[in-house]
Amino acid sequence: MKNKRLMILDGNSLLYRSYFALPPLVTKEGIHTNGVYGFLTMFNNLVDEYSPDYMSVVFDLKAPTFRHKEYSEYKAGRAKTPNELKMQFVILKEVLDKLGINRMEIEGYEADDLAGTLAKLGNKEGLEVILVTGDKDYLQLADENTKVFITKKGISNIEVYDREAMLEKYELTPEQFIDLKGFMGDKSDNIPGVPGVGEKTGIKLLKAYGSMEEVYENIDKVSGKKLKEKLIENKQQAFMSRRLSRIVVDVPMDFELEKLKMKNEESEELYELYKKLEFNKFLKNMDRKQLSIEATYQINKDKIEVINDKNELQRIIKEIEREKEVGFRFLIDGEKALVDSILALGIKIHNDESYYIDFEKVDLSETLDELKDIFESENIKKIGHNIKRDIIVLKRHEVHIEGVSFDNMIGQYLINPSQKSYSIKTLAYDYLSIEIQDEEAILGKGKKKKRFSDISIEDRIIYLSNQMKIIYDVKNEIEKKIKEQGMDELYYNVEIPLIEVLADMEYLGFKVDIQKLQELGEELDIKIKQLTNDIYSLANEEFNINSPKQLANILFEKLELPVIKKTKTGYSTNAEVLEKLRDKHDIIEKILEFRQLGKLKSTYVDGLIQVINKDGRVHSSFNQTITTTGRISSTEPNLQNIPIRSEEGRKIREVFVVKDKEHVLVDADYSQIELRVLAHISDDDKLKEAFFTEEDIHIKTAAEVFGVEKAEVTSAMRSKAKAVNFGIMYGISDYGLSRDLKISRKEAKIYIENYLSNYQKVEEYMHEIIKFGKEKGYVETILKRRRYISEINSKNFNVRSFGERTAMNTPIQGSAADIIKIAMLNVYQELKKRKLKSKLILQVHDELIIETPKEELKEVEILLKEQMEKAIKLSVPLKVDMKSGDSWYDTK
Repeated sequence: MKNKRLMILDGNSLLYRSYFALPPLVTKEGIHTNGVYGFLTMFNNLVDEYSPDYMSVVFDLKAPTFRHKEYSEYKAGRAKTPNELKMQFVILKEVLDKLGINRMEIEGYEADDLAGTLAKLGNKEGLEVILVTGDKDYLQLADENTKVFITKKGISNIEVYDREAMLEKYELTPEQFIDLKGFMGDKSDNIPGVPGVGEKTGIKLLKAYGSMEEVYENIDKVSGKKLKEKLIENKQQAFMSRRLSRIVVDVPMDFELEKLKMKNEESEELYELYKKLEFNKFLKNMDRKQLSIEATYQINKDKIEVINDKNELQRIIKEIEREKEVGFRFLIDGEKALVDSILALGIKIHNDESYYIDFEKVDLSETLDELKDIFESENIKKIGHNIKRDIIVLKRHEVHIEGVSFDNMIGQYLINPSQKSYSIKTLAYDYLSIEIQDEEAILGKGKKKKRFSDISIEDRIIYLSNQMKIIYDVKNEIEKKIKEQGMDELYYNVEIPLIEVLADMEYLGFKVDIQKLQELGEELDIKIKQLTNDIYSLANEEFNINSPKQLANILFEKLELPVIKKTKTGYSTNAEVLEKLRDKHDIIEKILEFRQLGKLKSTYVDGLIQVINKDGRVHSSFNQTITTTGRISSTEPNLQNIPIRSEEGRKIREVFVVKDKEHVLVDADYSQIELRVLAHISDDDKLKEAFFTEEDIHIKTAAEVFGVEKAEVTSAMRSKAKAVNFGIMYGISDYGLSRDLKISRKEAKIYIENYLSNYQKVEEYMHEIIKFGKEKGYVETILKRRRYISEINSKNFNVRSFGERTAMNTPIQGSAADIIKIAMLNVYQELKKRKLKSKLILQVHDELIIETPKEELKEVEILLKEQMEKAIKLSVPLKVDMKSGDSWYDTK
């Protein structure tokens, strides 16, 4: 009969390892959870694999132990536990209590003493014992019935030791391992041992003589004069170190085996705690049937009314007019609101009954004509989720929505801009602890993915009605959090009205000259072919240039270029490596150009051709919820990432043209907006002065950094100063600047120091914002847009440095993003107010593009400049550069 199993976990060791092994995890409420998450991941894996019958998790207490009393320097000099880890001990203990797992801590003893005592008591009960830790001290406890699991590589791998494995790995018994620790000491615990005696020497001594006592009894036989002297000089210290290293196995404790019985309970309280900690993985694994929370969520079918005729629709319209509020969402048979089939409309007027209008039974156009006044009324609030998509559907039917008041997706994005998903399913899970079937669950994915028109009408009704109910049910919670975080103005005055602007831009699109695009493609093909031949010639053979393996073989084996970086699969040939090899061989320049032109061809020629609509325009999707800084992004195609450094890249802009000869494009671009924001936030008089006098800020900086008169600044100096100006905003290091400018780190350090000594308030800002970020866990823009930065308090230098750079830059970049959004709103609303035919069609970073009839050009130029320059009041003026032309290329 198999013995029952007792598993003992070293709580301190495993939580520490998890914390440092995993990247920072922070909840919406700012709770750090990576250590607890890692611990529980390991805990669940261990339970699943080894099925312990009994379990205990042992912890240290802060109080001194007998070891401190014997040796006052015991554990002295240890780094302080980071605050974000300290709080996780409390959380872990709460989780263990809710799981019903025994945990133990006794004043005067360490976790390993408790573990050793429990292991001994477990053996007496005839149990097989497993000790899990990251601390090799536990190896002294290994024997025939006790296995020690040592976690390796963070928490992912485990080495298993019993008495036999100890003899195989160390050629020592577990008892001898205690003597080895006495000789070696332990730096982490500040146990001195014998100076100069390491693991190899200690093992050699113990293999020869058996024990510490025997070593000293045979000290004259020990070879090596210096070793013998050290052993003799430090004899007392060696025995003390052994005493400090020995794990106590007779700690006085009330031992009742029944209290250690493995429970791993799942309760509603545990569910709520996991939900608070945002441990979605663990929530999904819980046996939901045992809880009072339903595993699936379906709206009561009695509260869904299917609308089949005009009379029923009129009744709903009257109800909406009375309530002055409506939630709505279209069911689209596809992913493109601009072109795909519209199957149904879900409507919710208050948090009770839902309505489903089936456009297979009632006419879509007639229904939208009936609802037009409702949708276009400013006095009736509109509520939705990703409502931009629904606005575009309405635009297709010449319904122009007004009165959008709430969008859950945008609201949740403001609350947590780093969240992976803002889907209705995610919000239902996060806020309501319920699971609903999303589109993928209903339709599937990949080649077998269905369309909504392929599923039953009943399933469609339930799907859409569930979505409408969730939209209403989470709204109040999101609204409350926005208010608590002081982002009301940003949400209601910027982000919500911006939805309409982006929908309009997306709907209008940008005209593409297809013939010119095809000609550019042919031109690139010729250049790529020539480069291919040049590369073959330089390599003296033909090979697949796009194959990293074949390219590496040519560069590092055949041409014998210096190896810069190796990966698991061989030599790296990434862009960074090639840049470092640029001056080593002529082939490198050709390869870099080959890659650049190949990307241009595939992404911006072939890619653009695939997304041109029937109207000859590309309709990029503009996204409000992608970037953590608040910037708008675009996809399908990404118009914000068109390269501008190379002439071939700039030519891509030539294919974006006006709709006809009667129109012209006007491009307005903020001049150095991020530097102006930095001047405002830092309140640095010297920096502000440049913007008031309209000096060239880079020449001014160059003069101050290099200590020369402005007239003496060369173009090379200006270029370096420009790199410093922009680098400072991103918290650039001397290493980063030296790499960018191809100068020594010493020289780069001087540039940065000179800059900061001249712009002292900029340096003050950098210190203050990092301090603010460390204390609060987040930083804010001028409009109070918040970004949480868990990395800023990391113990890991590289992770912490990233957090500090993010803290410095986010208020600047985020504020610039807020300003361009306000400018977009002002321009859009002013065009509408004046009833001009001109249309805002694109926003890219700090520039706006309007397509305008030539007769409106002068008015639009004045309007655009005025609205952008007065978007927000800073302590320095905002300045806009403007140009017009027949193509996007002409405006630059």
